[in-house]
Amino acid sequence: MNNYRETRTLLVIGSLLLIPALYAQQDRQFDPNFTNRATLSLRCGMNISGKFKGVGSSFTSGTPLAAGRRTPNGAAYNYDNGYVLHDISGNYGGQSWYWGYDNASQVNAGANTIAFNHTVATGLPSENCADGSFSVGGELAYDYQLGVIENWHHLRYGLEGALNYLPIKFNSGGSSDASLSQRTDTYNYTPGTTPPTAPYQGSYGGPGFVINVPATSSTTTTIPGATFLAQEHFDARLWGLRLGPYAEMPLCRKLDLFLSGGFAAGLLDANASWKEILTIPGGSTLAASGGGHDASVLCGLYLGVDVAYQLTERWSVEAGVQYQYLGTYDHNFGGRVAELDLSKTFFVQFGIGYSF
Repeated sequence: MNNYRETRTLLVIGSLLLIPALYAQQDRQFDPNFTNRATLSLRCGMNISGKFKGVGSSFTSGTPLAAGRRTPNGAAYNYDNGYVLHDISGNYGGQSWYWGYDNASQVNAGANTIAFNHTVATGLPSENCADGSFSVGGELAYDYQLGVIENWHHLRYGLEGALNYLPIKFNSGGSSDASLSQRTDTYNYTPGTTPPTAPYQGSYGGPGFVINVPATSSTTTTIPGATFLAQEHFDARLWGLRLGPYAEMPLCRKLDLFLSGGFAAGLLDANASWKEILTIPGGSTLAASGGGHDASVLCGLYLGVDVAYQLTERWSVEAGVQYQYLGTYDHNFGGRVAELDLSKTFFVQFGIGYSF
């Protein structure tokens, strides 16, 4: 609803600015030979917001903190300190030789059990936002006059096309407290047998020392005192195009009002990178990172109001405001989704125009 409210406000302002023109005491006399105008403007973009989504998913998705470790057959570990997986027999008879563990302390020989830990982080932010980005770019516009309505204070109308450029950057992230949720699963092995010395890695095809599956018991413990740090960077270049009708009306002898609107498009050339560090109690750290590049075409519309002050017959200085809608952009950059909101962008423009 905010987008409609802002657009309606812009139209009301433009309508109010037309009132003085209807009662202008001195009509503006245009040179009929000047049917073209080029304008070079400084363009300041406002109300652009961005965010990164899926923050911390490397440590909260259910994958253990040992993510990245592999068995001799290339399968991922399903525990921090080992793995228990299906062997080639499909764990026939409720036993598997496709298992491995890291430390002798995991074995309780008296109870004939081996314990495995699966730890994930909790309390991490799901997204990091960077709102209200302000960017400065430029635009080159060309107006071609199609006609004049003489009995309405010499209103001129035509087509306007423009090419523009806007750099967009934002950084997000920060540090936050976190906790660890550690699940301990316990597996039995046959009494009277002795497990291989740690560290040990059993293979998928076996044979090897077997343990009984599934786990006979499972307990969960919450461990406070972890710290999570996220650093995210988004850097893009928006190459834009505008095309639509315009109307030009004199407010007084040297001051003109321009109203325009129509189709808008942009090519967004984006790069993003992110890095996350989880510091667990005791001081050890786990890290994840990613990034990438993407180019996307965005389409929408624009509405603009400009005022021009004539320095000479040919030269003028101009200022105005423009609303542009290009929707919402999002892309997955190596495991994190960067989102850019271009649905309610406003531009303030200052330029110089030349009529010919």
